[in-house]
Amino acid sequence: MDLSIVVNGMTFPNPFLLGSGPPGTNARVIAKSYDAGWGGAVAKTVSLESAKVVNVVPRYGKLRSRTSGEVIGFENIELISDRPIDVWLDEFRQIKKDYPKHILIASIMEEFEKGRWQELTRMVQDSGVDAFELNFSCPHGMTERKMGSEMGEHPDLTEEVTGWVTEVSNIPVWAKMTPNITNIKEPSLAAVRGGAVGISAINTILSVIGVDLNTLRPMPTVEGHTVPGGYSSQAVRPIALRMVSQLALGLPQDVSISGIGGIENSHDAIEFMLLGSSTVQLCTGVMLHGVKMIDELKAGLEKFMVDKGFNSVQELVGKSLSYFSTHMDLVQKMKAAKRAKAGEASRDNEWAQKDITEKTAELTSN
Repeated sequence: MDLSIVVNGMTFPNPFLLGSGPPGTNARVIAKSYDAGWGGAVAKTVSLESAKVVNVVPRYGKLRSRTSGEVIGFENIELISDRPIDVWLDEFRQIKKDYPKHILIASIMEEFEKGRWQELTRMVQDSGVDAFELNFSCPHGMTERKMGSEMGEHPDLTEEVTGWVTEVSNIPVWAKMTPNITNIKEPSLAAVRGGAVGISAINTILSVIGVDLNTLRPMPTVEGHTVPGGYSSQAVRPIALRMVSQLALGLPQDVSISGIGGIENSHDAIEFMLLGSSTVQLCTGVMLHGVKMIDELKAGLEKFMVDKGFNSVQELVGKSLSYFSTHMDLVQKMKAAKRAKAGEASRDNEWAQKDITEKTAELTSN
């Protein structure tokens, strides 16, 4: 079955993308994902000055089920790419040369300065990537440079920076939004006003994974100290689904959504698509389960489409949105259903209390 989908003029072989982060940390791992069957990849976020990016060890923390030990939550304090931009540009060119039919999206992030954003945009665009994803959502690190969520939490900054990029970009621009905000629609609409044609949501949720009760140190602990980090994995999926549905119901119809958050199998991915996502991105899921999970993702989607009679991936997108309503409407629907059931119960009693021939006669017109 054909699992391809066209989004913002780009043809994805299937809707499953590597999310920006460790799974897209260099050309080799991206190529490995393409060979495995992924439809596209969002590379790890790049900036102009990699020397300012210094990652720490350890930088991950796991939250496990109290009963099974399964990983249900995952925190990271990992920064954007610490590899030089020139290296990335060479690798972008090589990836597109080797995999011309696979979609490569560059995630970019810079300080609040028009010249820097536009210089980065031009450099990366010239390498041949298919689209941009603007990182307005990294919840930790680099905030002191007013990057990541420090922009995405402010709609005015989001709109302005998006406008800087779209002013010089000739390829589609997506904006990746932070969930660490009261209403995700506001900065998303600001990005659209700035020229974004797609929204990626959500990035990780600011968190502290726990405290070591032996040392009294919050985790992950680096030389005895830590910072709040980004929370992901299956525990965040309900929050991500809520925000994606809000975006799908609140954004202009021609704006695409790339759904992210706790996706670990085809069931999870299909949920996001039914709530408005044209594509879905997996990052933590790939870190925990490997790139071969694409086999189940594709097989599960194909089976679902066959079972439900869908002829194309596009037909799934947003199919469940019409079932959202207001609480008042739900009350009215419930009352109407109760009235209908009460009527049915009354009729049932009438049939039970009278002879069937007598009741038949009452309902006969001649």
